Amino acid sequence: MNSKEKRLIYFGTPSYSAELFTFLVKKGYHFVGVVTQPDKEVGRKKVLTPSPVKEVALSYNIPVFTPVRLRKDYEFIKDLKPDAIICFSYGQIIPQDVLDIPTIGSLNVHGSILPKYRGASPLQSVLIHAEKETGVTLMEMTKGMDEGPIYDSLSFPIPEGITYSELIPLITNCGEALLDKDLDDYLEGNLVSTEQDSAIATYCYPIKKEEEKLDLSLTSAELLGWIKGLSEEPGGYFLYNNEKLKVYNAKRYSSLIKEEVGSLTPTKEGILLQCKDGELLLTDVQLEGKKRMKATSFSNGHPHLKGEKLS
Repeated sequence: MNSKEKRLIYFGTPSYSAELFTFLVKKGYHFVGVVTQPDKEVGRKKVLTPSPVKEVALSYNIPVFTPVRLRKDYEFIKDLKPDAIICFSYGQIIPQDVLDIPTIGSLNVHGSILPKYRGASPLQSVLIHAEKETGVTLMEMTKGMDEGPIYDSLSFPIPEGITYSELIPLITNCGEALLDKDLDDYLEGNLVSTEQDSAIATYCYPIKKEEEKLDLSLTSAELLGWIKGLSEEPGGYFLYNNEKLKVYNAKRYSSLIKEEVGSLTPTKEGILLQCKDGELLLTDVQLEGKKRMKATSFSNGHPHLKGEKLS
């Protein structure tokens, strides 16, 4: 049996996972099932909406399963008799009992160069911590969080000024390139793995709701990392007159300290925010209940902005 005849199950949920799944389907791999998160209510009308991965699977007439809690509902996977599982951003921890079902193994596409940034938010974390490069790792899934042996990785320099939303397609393309190179060998048992060095591992956890509130006690560089790491979803915010002001993009402007921390100064380029060690230029913002706009447009609509403060 060649690699294209192997029985595969895909685990994934968001749009970028759907892109990688589509890539694999078009390459001719045989998927006997897809596991994704349950449909969610979307928008003000709370329309029940399937995940992007589910939509792709249905378009190819591939059976879809949406367990609320996979650890309690996985008997259907045994019935599918998979040779391998391929996972990219599923959204639940896959229990060992599930990982033990495939005859070949369970392959995860992880969005960092392991063992750095094991966990749930590697793409956001590399920006928050101002890393210079990132990439994708192919690893065997085990009980421990992203602790399994590594088959291969592919890295690239992080473009200057890039945000989380802009990084996603680069990671997806990187994952596609790795799978294009290695998946056949994995399915045919010809891909050699190496154990991770846990002594140098770092971890990242899901972004907490309270971490979306940007902290003015941070340096301008640290604030910029959080702004870029949270943009566009969920979007980091300050408080402006007790309303959330989301900041989707900004850049370092100067090392001058001219005002109190949090003070705003409109310019032709955007809005200057005084930080404790210099100034950030806010360029793309959204006031609570309003549309997203350029910071210059926000300034035009708030003629008394100079001297006002964010908190």
